[in-house]
Amino acid sequence: MRLPPIMAGLAALAGLGMGGGAVFAQIEGQARGVAPVDNGGSYEVTGVAVDVSGKTAEAARLGGWRIAQRKGWAILAQRLGRGGTAASDGLLDSLVSGIVVENEQIGPTRYVAKLGILFDRVRAASVLGVSAYADRSPPMLVMPLQISGGVSQMFEARTPWQQAWARFRTGNTTIDYIRPAGTGAEPLLLDAGQIGRRSRGWWRAILDQYGASDILIPVVHLYRQWPGGPVIGVFEARHGPDNTLLGTVTLRVGSTDGLPQLLDTGVMRLDGLYQKALASGTLQPDVSLSPPPKPQATIIDDTAPGEEPIAGLDAAIASSGAGITVTLQYDAPTASAVANAESLVRGIPGVIRAGTTSLALGGVSIMAVTYDGDPDQLRRALEQRGLQVSGSGTTLRIRRAPQVPAPVPPSDGVVTG
Repeated sequence: MRLPPIMAGLAALAGLGMGGGAVFAQIEGQARGVAPVDNGGSYEVTGVAVDVSGKTAEAARLGGWRIAQRKGWAILAQRLGRGGTAASDGLLDSLVSGIVVENEQIGPTRYVAKLGILFDRVRAASVLGVSAYADRSPPMLVMPLQISGGVSQMFEARTPWQQAWARFRTGNTTIDYIRPAGTGAEPLLLDAGQIGRRSRGWWRAILDQYGASDILIPVVHLYRQWPGGPVIGVFEARHGPDNTLLGTVTLRVGSTDGLPQLLDTGVMRLDGLYQKALASGTLQPDVSLSPPPKPQATIIDDTAPGEEPIAGLDAAIASSGAGITVTLQYDAPTASAVANAESLVRGIPGVIRAGTTSLALGGVSIMAVTYDGDPDQLRRALEQRGLQVSGSGTTLRIRRAPQVPAPVPPSDGVVTG
């Protein structure tokens, strides 16, 4: 397997004896890496309050969850401009992908709670008659930078700012965030000094690792008044290889115990700034990060004056199987997932060849597909195989559709031998 330029360079350093030991010393010995808690992109409705009584504590709790589903669906439908769209409890059970308990109090016959409801994006969008991913931005690589006590850290160590971005649920945002976990060689590639580099070739090599189109750099400056006392956070929404500032937010919390809540609020505020920039057209991928155009071949016409071209030659060339090149971005958590994705694509009729050109285990890999047909036909073929497809033209993003368990038939009490 051919390694990307960055990974090949790291492998070369690792093989230089003493130099290799120095490289590994930089990435060992500390706790690094925080995996995002939610990458499914579900619609989320938060702060749904319920107060339900029942015969038992469990009955009251289940009843509260069912009422929360109904309230959450009404809020989601109103938010997406489809207010009044009804859904039965059975349909809601298939649409809800999770319930987040924000706060709950359980008594012998009473349940009081504030809940968050997660709805499957694709299924809910189809019921409401809206597009699931049409309004989202191109994939953006998130590089959270924390500056505290004069120390700048990104993925060199596990920071509260990175943990806040890992906790953030991206279902309600129009930004397609790609959040690195900070494991493996990422502390060497995505460090605090990277945002000061201006080389487009270096940035392009990093973006190819994750299938991203541009960079988002959310920055937080933490100022502690005294040990255990108030903490002031100055949040900056930055974007692109030139580290362009889009906006700032200043928040304050009374003690260090509230630091996680401060950072979670800061993440939501910066997400609002990024969404506003996207809506206004400010948040657009930097054209200098796009790969250089392919050289155009010079066509020489050797036909002599008055000489007719060979009949049927153009049709023969058109059907020679040259095909078009389509770029597929797909999740690659393991090596077997890469092999399965390539095998699935190669089995589609019309696919001449398919191979991974940029491998990022644990992230988003890129597959180059040569297809003899129209890109829309390839999109439909992928959707028929249970994949979620976004993007347009010759650049597509595929995801595995969530699996919904089959309903268990009710027992009729009859015991068969």
